[in-house]
Amino acid sequence: MTLLSSCPSGDEKVQLFGLLLETNARLARSLSLELETECALPLAWFDVLLQLHKSPEGRLKMNQIADAIVHSTGGTTRLIDRLEEAGFVERHNCPNDRRAIHVAITLLGEEKLTEALAVHLEYLDEALARRLSDSERATLATLLTKLNTAR
Repeated sequence: MTLLSSCPSGDEKVQLFGLLLETNARLARSLSLELETECALPLAWFDVLLQLHKSPEGRLKMNQIADAIVHSTGGTTRLIDRLEEAGFVERHNCPNDRRAIHVAITLLGEEKLTEALAVHLEYLDEALARRLSDSERATLATLLTKLNTAR
């Protein structure tokens, strides 16, 4: 029985939201397994390293990381603690705000991210590129961007 036919509410919006959640969970779970198996990197770690790598200076404030990865600040602090223990990030005092801490990706973190990105791209070829046409991917990106834009 599919999610659409088993939903207790006949409301199309409830069904659609459930499908989004299910799809996200399945993709995240299978990508997580690939990253763990191929390069011993948890998906949450990959996400933080990618956010740091994409930032203009290779560093972000803790609250910026929490916002980017949609995590609580406490959960983000514990996550950064583990990444720092592994040598993938380091903390620095923010020069213009004594209360803020910057988290920066290290050379070891960049190397691990490069390894993980190869696994990630291979996964994306299998999970998206081979299953959706170019136009379907473009439409999906447009729709998800529209939904992800703050109200």
